[in-house]
Amino acid sequence: MNTLPQQLANGLLLGSMYGLIAIGYTMVYGIVQLINFAHGEIFMTGAFGAFTVYFYILPDGVSMAVAVPLMLVGGGIVAILIAVGAERFAYRPLRGAPRLAPLITAIGLSLALQEVIRNFYPGADRAVAFPGLDATHEIGSVTIKDADIFLIVAAILCMSALAFFVRKSRTGRAMQATAQDPDTAQLMGIDTNRIIVIAFAIGGFFAAVAAVAYGLKYGNIDYRMGFLMGLKAFTAAVLGGIGNIYGAMLGGLVLGVAETLASAYIDGIPGMDKLGGQSWANVWAFALLIIVLLVRPQGLLGERVADRA
Repeated sequence: MNTLPQQLANGLLLGSMYGLIAIGYTMVYGIVQLINFAHGEIFMTGAFGAFTVYFYILPDGVSMAVAVPLMLVGGGIVAILIAVGAERFAYRPLRGAPRLAPLITAIGLSLALQEVIRNFYPGADRAVAFPGLDATHEIGSVTIKDADIFLIVAAILCMSALAFFVRKSRTGRAMQATAQDPDTAQLMGIDTNRIIVIAFAIGGFFAAVAAVAYGLKYGNIDYRMGFLMGLKAFTAAVLGGIGNIYGAMLGGLVLGVAETLASAYIDGIPGMDKLGGQSWANVWAFALLIIVLLVRPQGLLGERVADRA
């Protein structure tokens, strides 16, 4: 029990990262009913965009207070360009096709982005060292790093900005209308193509923020990092209620805490001593998803989009 506060903090931090990525899944699904399985690789390319800014553009010895915002800009530009390009050239031509077609396209795009980075980015066939924020702070019995502070502040700011944008801005209300009924929204003068592009762009930027936080926290990135993180983020989106942006963040937090606590404590239960530790973390994360889907198929907060099947 002495380690419980630390484990809860670790889970909330991990869940914040899942939630930032999950918002991209849930926004796109809420508007065009598409599961963008390439979103994990958009997260990955955002990390390499930030890495490029730090190691190839900024001068040696630059302060991290200056470098981190510029890395966010670089990673965000790369992730947004790839997300918007994917929508324009991979998904838009298939918008009227059966749902299986864009799903397969998303999987193919995911593999293609991995291979492009692996083969053409210098050194990306192995783990690439990323600048870390390793200074630690003690808050009671909890130890956090500067990278953790960056992550939690970024998650709060991003979620608050998105909530304000969706509720108060004209474009945000147009997004809600498009999610509810795109045909009627178009008849009312809303440019649905523009709204869909904005949804992809926002999701791409949030993924880039999560990617920078990932690199700063763990100190390395690689071309495969998007697969598992993307899968976990999709799990978080489904857990919270696919199509619900608040559910995406809640699902991420629940998943992160559950995964961390299961890894730390489940091997202390009699008869389950071999089922704990980090190697079983993924198993318990997906077991939680299965349980929630059995009990509450619409997710914790419920799906927010109309069923247009």
